[in-house]
Amino acid sequence: MGQSEGKLSGKVAIVTGAAQGMGAAIASRLAQEGAKVIVSDINGEKAKQVAEKINAAHHTALAIKMDVTQEHEIAEMVQETLERYGTISILVNNAGILYSTRVDDVTKAEWDAVLDVNLNGTFLCSKAVLGIMKENKFGRIINMSSSAGRSVSTLGGIHYTTAKAGVLGFTRALAKEVAPFGITVNAVCPGLINTEMARLSCSPERLSAYEASFPIPRLGTPEEVARLVLFLATDATYITGASIDINGGDLMM
Repeated sequence: MGQSEGKLSGKVAIVTGAAQGMGAAIASRLAQEGAKVIVSDINGEKAKQVAEKINAAHHTALAIKMDVTQEHEIAEMVQETLERYGTISILVNNAGILYSTRVDDVTKAEWDAVLDVNLNGTFLCSKAVLGIMKENKFGRIINMSSSAGRSVSTLGGIHYTTAKAGVLGFTRALAKEVAPFGITVNAVCPGLINTEMARLSCSPERLSAYEASFPIPRLGTPEEVARLVLFLATDATYITGASIDINGGDLMM
């Protein structure tokens, strides 16, 4: 598929936390549909590798090293995006961190770090792009929450569940506020997805046990999440303030 043929031809997308896992899959999928994609991550080298792979497939991507907790770095990323591509159409707030620490052992510093990346980063990045989206009367903001935001995290600690629940509240409030400007804001709530983060947080034996317990007895894939994000960025023109589950039926149990 040539870039001009995709659903996102002429659109510019920023994906945070895009150096691996779901973020990398999302960046690749949006690029395949014709978007010019900013591959943003605190790990600049790995972000560059993802962007190079997208470009090698004859799509368009630019890697930008950026920490979502640093407002000045976000502003610099937005400015570089505008200088390179002239607009911002889509923001996927995917950057996140997870710790499995139990409540008695969670320090104030660790609590702050988890909320800073997962929740504050979503707020700061969204705020940074709203001006251009309002000016364009168009925007798609897609926030990565989690099954943890709906219930309780399978792998993460209390701070992770708190942050991801906060993302859902943020999504609803922002969606209501910016809808008159042609901007939709939605959240994706993945369950256990086969990513580096999941594999580092859980033993293979425990992951296998979780897989067997799900109605669809396997882990989800980053590519399946990416297809859902693509839907929200394209065909979901009358959906806003929603949180959509992708978890193999886990929350039915």
